Amino acid sequence: MRFFAYPYAGPEEIRRRSTVAPPGTLIRALPDLETWLSAHPDALIEGATYVVDLRACLKLAPRRSEHVACAGGEDVLAAGEMGFAARARGARVFAISNLSTGYCPDVSCWNAVVESLARAGLSAPPAFNPAALFRRCPVCAETTLVKEQWFVCTFCDADLPIDWNVSARREVDVVAHDDRPRSLSAD
Repeated sequence: MRFFAYPYAGPEEIRRRSTVAPPGTLIRALPDLETWLSAHPDALIEGATYVVDLRACLKLAPRRSEHVACAGGEDVLAAGEMGFAARARGARVFAISNLSTGYCPDVSCWNAVVESLARAGLSAPPAFNPAALFRRCPVCAETTLVKEQWFVCTFCDADLPIDWNVSARREVDVVAHDDRPRSLSAD
């Protein structure tokens, strides 16, 4: 399976502060999710920070955690926020976004999210909700969150590109659950 690996694109100060924070918890199966939710009951109300690591595995951290800390400082296949619902036969994932101002992943990272959930035996909702569109301004170089399909820089009012352009992501091939991804190409 081929996915894009996104490098951290946020402020260096946040990356430095995050080096002392514990990485996210690996979720390999429903019991892992239930154990994590038991230890973090607020996640049932406010959701959690998530990343999909380079092995297409889901990692969770408390909602106010930095994505770069959750990822242990590594590149990711996806990042955002995840919501959960408790039910009689265990928890389920009911909402997922790609809202991560640290990694600014494209909406195409959805496939990596679905794969990580499937590997853990979990179902995904139909799509990102909400889906975040990030663009780097070609004039001032700031990263902007596009709202309501308005592709205009928040900082300098320049037109933003339609295609994702935040960082130099690279294509990786994730072969099996425990294999290291192989870099294929840069974007």
